[in-house]
Amino acid sequence: MQAWLKRELPDHVQQQLQHWQALIDHEPDFVTRVARAKQDFKNHNKSTNATFKIVRETLKQMCSGNRRCGYCEDSCADEIEHIYPKDYYPERTFVWENYLYICGRCNKGKNNRFAIFDAITGELIQITSQPPAGNSVLIDPRIENPMLFLELDLQDTYMFLAKTELSERDSYRAHYTIDALKLNLRDELLEARKNAYISFRDRVIAHLQDRDDPTLATRVENRIKSLKGLNNLTVWREMQRQSDLIPELKLLFTQAPEALTW
Repeated sequence: MQAWLKRELPDHVQQQLQHWQALIDHEPDFVTRVARAKQDFKNHNKSTNATFKIVRETLKQMCSGNRRCGYCEDSCADEIEHIYPKDYYPERTFVWENYLYICGRCNKGKNNRFAIFDAITGELIQITSQPPAGNSVLIDPRIENPMLFLELDLQDTYMFLAKTELSERDSYRAHYTIDALKLNLRDELLEARKNAYISFRDRVIAHLQDRDDPTLATRVENRIKSLKGLNNLTVWREMQRQSDLIPELKLLFTQAPEALTW
């Protein structure tokens, strides 16, 4: 789970989203706004809609690897996720910053699960109806770097863990995000991260074999370029971040320090 690249929509697309949002916001009460939000999004979020063609293409450009899901980083992203669910936050239905491109399984798994820290009491509230003012418990990769809260176990389980130095509040956010997105509950994700670790490691080893041969310069360049398009890029970033903590990685990056900048 990575922080997303920042991209802006063209002005005419942003204006169209704002127009649709204003129609929802004009409804007289929360129940009516939710009903309209769900119907309007369903009507507009289609492959034939010119505005959403651009929205999807821009989200695609923001994905890691080869259009990987914004949550699991393994499956292909093909659905627009509302980070703040439109069932509870109709005022964010057509807000660009509330969109993430994810896979169907992650979208179904998260569904409308959402919690906040109450703005007044600080109490944690699991949202099931019109929410009070508060701050998201779920880590928002559009505006936050999840890896400031999380780390990957690269030596055994390949699970996401809460970083040990976090405050109590941030630690809860880390655990909540891991649980809400089911990042550790799917065996295929753990296996994919393990395989990604092996693949990234082997690419650095191959780089060391080819690096000093000038006739292989193009191969070296292409290998580095293609690495950034692989699935589970967070595994690679964690390998770089933990390069002094794991003996195998320490040796590897000592031999190829340039790989720390890839």
